[in-house]
Amino acid sequence: MYFHHIMIFHVLTLFPELFSAFKKESIIGRALKSKKAKIQLVNIRDFSTDRHQKVDDSPYGGGDGMVMKCEPLFAAIENVKLKTKNEKKIRVIYLSPRGKKFTQRTAERLAKYEDIVLICGRYEGIDQRVIDALVDEEISIGDYVLTGGELPAMVVMDGVIRLQPGVLGKEGSHEQDSFSKAFGGKKEYPHYTKPAEFRGMKVPEVLLSGNHAEIEKWRREHLR
Repeated sequence: MYFHHIMIFHVLTLFPELFSAFKKESIIGRALKSKKAKIQLVNIRDFSTDRHQKVDDSPYGGGDGMVMKCEPLFAAIENVKLKTKNEKKIRVIYLSPRGKKFTQRTAERLAKYEDIVLICGRYEGIDQRVIDALVDEEISIGDYVLTGGELPAMVVMDGVIRLQPGVLGKEGSHEQDSFSKAFGGKKEYPHYTKPAEFRGMKVPEVLLSGNHAEIEKWRREHLR
């Protein structure tokens, strides 16, 4: 069951322009245009008190790389919270390789929130005090390191926005997705379309039979 509300993603990033195409194209673009969801891009540099808009500094204890500073992130997150109507329905997420793996179950859970803050880290990460004081959970999209949290943020938004009512056009079509409860958490069965034969490769006969009971049985047997 999904709640009928306009879901708002507040994306904290140093590179808002990376989201330009993501916001315009395909299903996500239509969802934003029809106000099924909204993406607010927040440039972390706008909250820097440094006259050069510096947002990072060298780590205490030494080491390579830079760490994103407390002050701009605290100010940005607190500013978002001030603007939201219901703080209980807001979720602050830091995209991090240390986080819990993003799954279909995660997407379904997050789809119930009205406001989600996504923190896109850069460099060696963000000051731990931001995580301790303001972050509700850390999410990873896989066991590898990226240059920043922007791509993971897009993955999370794509996975969650498509669950909003009306986004996929055919209501409930996400209920037949890979990893859905309908498939017992398994991956979807193989799909075929015209032509029925291509370069000697034939579509399974049962799918051409019109026998819906047998087709359903075949699909169940071919869940992966």
